[in-house]
Amino acid sequence: MQRASYTPHNILAKIKATQGLSVSKLETHLPDVLETLLNGKLELQGMMPWSSNYTFLAGIQDLVDDITLLAIYKPGQGERPLWDFPDQTLSLREFASYLVSQVLGWPKIPPTVLREGPHGLGSVQLFIEAEYEAHYFNMRGMPAFTEDFRRMALFDFIVNNADRKGGHCLKGADGQVWAIDHGLTFHVEPKLRTVIWEFCEEEIPPVLLNNLTKLRQLMDKGELCQILSDLISPRELEAFKRRVAVLVSKRRFPAARSGRNMPYPPI
Repeated sequence: MQRASYTPHNILAKIKATQGLSVSKLETHLPDVLETLLNGKLELQGMMPWSSNYTFLAGIQDLVDDITLLAIYKPGQGERPLWDFPDQTLSLREFASYLVSQVLGWPKIPPTVLREGPHGLGSVQLFIEAEYEAHYFNMRGMPAFTEDFRRMALFDFIVNNADRKGGHCLKGADGQVWAIDHGLTFHVEPKLRTVIWEFCEEEIPPVLLNNLTKLRQLMDKGELCQILSDLISPRELEAFKRRVAVLVSKRRFPAARSGRNMPYPPI
């Protein structure tokens, strides 16, 4: 796959183009956050523990407004080689997942960009202050979060998420559920491994089905596909289209496939 060579300015242009296609309006502060993530002065604070790949906590300073954001920087050069995913593509998949979430309007993924950093091109995602004792397994029984997990389950199917651990569902200090870690996505073969299986074969709620239908229509027109084609391979893009089409046609959540369908470890 040809690697995308991005500059902060053309990434921002692509994000703004995607916002123009978005089903739901983004928060009014988002463009400023993205601008800071893209163009702010990035300084590493240290490595995040227990990560499979090189993952850094970074401070990003906006020199104009004199504010500093905390972010997670994942350089492509720090990715551990995998047998089933092309080398140095996980950060591209992180960014592609974020773009799709913005078009759909769900799930909540922290603002994410691609940019150069101290260790080369990588994804940079806004750090979410979270309740670290909270994860999917102790939130799934709370009615307030049922819709968040329902949307996350649909999203994980269409992006073919191979690594939805319970700890990848954060409860932010704002009380909202945030989805993180989307590097193992968009594979051409079925790879869905998730802890969220309680919605199997349910009917997709009309609002979410409408969002998926609009997403399919946008891909037919080509604007979104043109953006994603810089990030994933042509075969992966076609497989993504097929997964969306399957959901729109069947109008039901997918059933659990046979074989390995849970990530390890589950949290």
